[in-house]
Amino acid sequence: MPQIHPTAIIESGAEIAASASIGPYCHVGARVVLGEGVELLSHVVVAGRTSVGEGTRIFPFASIGQPPQDLKYAGEDSSLIIGKHNIIREYVTMNPGTAGGGMATRIGDHCLFMANAHVGHDCQLGDHIIMANSVPLAGHVVVGDHAAFGGLAAVHQFVRIGMHAYVGGLTGVERDVIPYGLVMGDRARLSGLNMVGLQRRGFSRDDIQALRAAYQMLFENGGGTLAERVDAVAARYGQVKPVRDIVAFMRADNARGFVQPKSNGA
Repeated sequence: MPQIHPTAIIESGAEIAASASIGPYCHVGARVVLGEGVELLSHVVVAGRTSVGEGTRIFPFASIGQPPQDLKYAGEDSSLIIGKHNIIREYVTMNPGTAGGGMATRIGDHCLFMANAHVGHDCQLGDHIIMANSVPLAGHVVVGDHAAFGGLAAVHQFVRIGMHAYVGGLTGVERDVIPYGLVMGDRARLSGLNMVGLQRRGFSRDDIQALRAAYQMLFENGGGTLAERVDAVAARYGQVKPVRDIVAFMRADNARGFVQPKSNGA
């Protein structure tokens, strides 16, 4: 039997797992699904067609599953799918998808969303992502596993953030960020590789050396087009998985271009 505070409002039709806990003054909509061990601390609103995975904790005043902030949204029956063991802190907002973006916003497992973070409509987030305080993702953003964002960073719609990338605080990201990349600045500039993240997650010295060499070929040595440099990196270092991740990312469909280093003359 779930623990439900007497001041909480649970609309008829909501599916609440037996081990879930719903604190004071929460409001859970009729089409919400809360998995085992989900905890809504207090004053949390979960609306719409939203599912929350096992062990996720949602802190006071978060607003989850309300209609998208998209003027094209016409009330379509879209969804918000939140994975397992996430931490969603105070005043976080997450919106469901739209007809123009596949009808679903998806959040992976083991992510941390600090206070005031926002996940816009149709975003697709992987696992182990960290969004620091007041980080907004616009609609249709894709974020790979283990990516992290410093406080007050902001991401433009349709941008992709590669796995293990790090976006510095106060950075505005208007273009795609390669996997394992480090971007910083008022308008994001590629500042190298996320070496701290690579070392913390136990990447081997050989993999890190290969990544450094590949990065130099792509962004520092010049010569040829970017597509030609990607092909050269794939030919020389294609046996190294992290390099293959970058190559696959850069060969995929790309609507926004890539964040690149500041030119020598800038």
